[in-house]
Amino acid sequence: MEVYCTRPRCPRPQNNFPDLDDLATLRTVQQKYCTTCGMPLILVGRYLPTKVLGRGGFGAAFLARDRYTPGMRHCVVKQFQPAGNLSPTQLQLAQDLFEREAVALEELGNKNEQIPNLFAYFPLPVPGLHPGQEDQFFYLVLEYIDGQNLEEELAQKGKFSEQEVLEVLREILKILRFVHSKGIIHRDIKPSNIMRRRDGKLFLLDFGAVKQVTNAPIGAATSTGIYSMGFAPPEQMAGGQVFPSTDLYALAVTAVMLLTAEPITQLFDVYNNQWKWRLQVSISPRLADILDKMLLSAANQRFQSAQEVLDALDSLNVPISSTKVSPPQPQPIPTQPQPQKQPLGSSRQPFSLLEILGGAAFSGFEGGLIAIALFSLLKSPIIPLAASALILGIIIFAQTRRWIEKWNLFIISVISFAIVFFVPFLHSGLGIQWTIILPFVAGLVATALTALFRLIYKLLSLLL
Repeated sequence: MEVYCTRPRCPRPQNNFPDLDDLATLRTVQQKYCTTCGMPLILVGRYLPTKVLGRGGFGAAFLARDRYTPGMRHCVVKQFQPAGNLSPTQLQLAQDLFEREAVALEELGNKNEQIPNLFAYFPLPVPGLHPGQEDQFFYLVLEYIDGQNLEEELAQKGKFSEQEVLEVLREILKILRFVHSKGIIHRDIKPSNIMRRRDGKLFLLDFGAVKQVTNAPIGAATSTGIYSMGFAPPEQMAGGQVFPSTDLYALAVTAVMLLTAEPITQLFDVYNNQWKWRLQVSISPRLADILDKMLLSAANQRFQSAQEVLDALDSLNVPISSTKVSPPQPQPIPTQPQPQKQPLGSSRQPFSLLEILGGAAFSGFEGGLIAIALFSLLKSPIIPLAASALILGIIIFAQTRRWIEKWNLFIISVISFAIVFFVPFLHSGLGIQWTIILPFVAGLVATALTALFRLIYKLLSLLL
């Protein structure tokens, strides 16, 4: 039988003991030691680690067998194992987080079937690698969930469907409703911390960064700086107070990542401080609005509880077992009064007057250049006019989708004018003088007509 050494940086942690293949010997042997570093292998005389499951900045997880159970039950042994040279303060913080996970799991796991149960928590002092030195490690023993986490599932199968994401949202929100009711904030929700067991049941894992807020003194509910980049909202990254809506933000990021199968860095526009993901998916507008509200920067503008999000999802009237989703009509989500009707994370914001007039000038200018070039090439007025109208329509459509905007308009105008001006056969039909004048006149006319039609529309809106 192979037994894995849990000492950090052991050069050869795998140990093979043929005598342990005998069940009677396995149950009665007092202890086994690592043949390389001398570390005791049977933890507190009970748990035998067999392989490493994963490592992180503050710990490692091992698959183990519990020899005090009739079937030698599988379990997960998590070891507190800080990486790097930590100061005494940082070391104490990391140890506090580890102990906090044990407290949270003891309180939560035995009361919710979608949170792993805590079986044991113990410190283990062992002789160090150097004479006279003693090392001390801390261990949690947890229920083993046999399955895949959602990060692994995403890598294996690609994008999740709307229906699959709804299932994840509903299941995890129910867990968060229970967790938050105990005054606990998870603070590290992400796809790798959501496990799907082989029977399809979802579990929320890794409570090592939990935050207890019940009966906490003033100033005690601030963030410790333990979070996953991209999934943490602004208040958590700033080290400020955390709330139930902090977890809801991370859950929405998780949902967006599952829908798009894109890295988080590709979905957030740092320059405009906005999430831009909606154009990459095809889901009901109502669900997109719910996710966008969960992703708002200000904690008080998001949903304030898991139950509020569940109620919003219930309004979709989409049962989990359904295979075809009929997108409902988008409805505004009640929020505090905002200057814009669309939520912050919306993929397209309303156009300002300056953008409308600038777009009209650009369209007219480009239309003039296109007409000059096509007339010079084809020498016939009908085909150039039809082709110009088609290209102009494409340009206007691209502006409405915000594929080209702001400085892109100016850059495209300069490049296209230079091409027509400096390539002789593209302006041979009109000459240099009209090549300069006509595009600017077309731009002014388009701007004036747009302003006139917008004024008429506003007047009619007031009258009707």
